[in-house]
Amino acid sequence: MSLFDIFILAIALSIDATVVSFSNGLIFTKNRTANSLLLAFSVGFFQFLMPVIGYFFANLVVDFVQPFSSFIVFMIFTILGVKFIFDAFKKDEQDEICQNNLGFKYIFIVSVATSIDALSAGVSLSFSGDKIFFPSIVIGVVTFINSLIAFWTGNLFKNFQTKYLTIFGGVILIALAFKILFQSF
Repeated sequence: MSLFDIFILAIALSIDATVVSFSNGLIFTKNRTANSLLLAFSVGFFQFLMPVIGYFFANLVVDFVQPFSSFIVFMIFTILGVKFIFDAFKKDEQDEICQNNLGFKYIFIVSVATSIDALSAGVSLSFSGDKIFFPSIVIGVVTFINSLIAFWTGNLFKNFQTKYLTIFGGVILIALAFKILFQSF
């Protein structure tokens, strides 16, 4: 993957965490600095960690699936993209959760839930033969920055519909899926 592709993937994967951070920014009025940094660091760290886990898990089975790797990467990114788009039209359960205080349990659950797609991306990177640490660092840093920005700008966009961000992330993943598929021919 090129640096541009990695950056686009990082943006797409950071959207769930960005939306959650944005929602928290709308809600919290006390301890905003501590809450924003804690949330951004946690989701950024898990967005870094999950692709690494997915990558090394995939390496255990790579010999069996290497002949189908481009198609597998295509399928994973396409499924993730479609999932993003469908999730955009569901009732946002994150908004209900964000009403709680930012305790350890909440931060952990949000961090894992928003980074599951990154686990799949790590599997895809493994199958495509790419290295993992640089893309994972980029994904984590982009998520941290987007999360922090989203938290602090939450009050400015109270009427902004976050489903459009999720749809945009899904479209990006589907476009990457087709790019990877066509590169294999």
